[in-house]
Amino acid sequence: MGTTADLRPGAFIRFNNELCQVLESQHRTPGNLRAFYQVKMRNTRSGKLLENRFRSGESIEFVRVDKKQFQFLYRDGNTLYFMDQETYDQIPVNEETVGESVKFLKENQDVFINFEGDIVLGLEMPPSVSLRIVHTEPGVKGDTATNVVKPATVETGALVNVPLFINEGDLIRVDTSNGAYMDRVKE
Repeated sequence: MGTTADLRPGAFIRFNNELCQVLESQHRTPGNLRAFYQVKMRNTRSGKLLENRFRSGESIEFVRVDKKQFQFLYRDGNTLYFMDQETYDQIPVNEETVGESVKFLKENQDVFINFEGDIVLGLEMPPSVSLRIVHTEPGVKGDTATNVVKPATVETGALVNVPLFINEGDLIRVDTSNGAYMDRVKE
């Protein structure tokens, strides 16, 4: 058990008998009213965003979540297979559990998987991944001066908006949190 003062982004709590991950926590003291914490969180089972107001000093049940490094092996339908790098055990994970991160997941990539006991809660991708462009419209010389973007398909099948000077075969770095183009990677 903990209190609202212990709320930090990334913490896992039990709220209404559901496991939730804290995304944002703000302490507010409005004028002559009591202080409270405004908390945004995500339900780990359904993926729904929740927002709740906790009284300052209220007790909250924190849940211990284990994080372990795995390597992504392959996809079979809606099931993704990961390998524990210490024991070489393979575990199947449903694509719904992974969420939007699946768009940037490529074979042999290292990721962290969160567990509550033996139950997989979710996947933590690295902050950015390097992906090769497999299809985009060709760039034209002199297109580097503007901030105009075009859609491009990367090797994992995801669509990413890239600047006009990016061509097929280029290696780019993509932010996994929002799917945005970051920069071109030199090979």
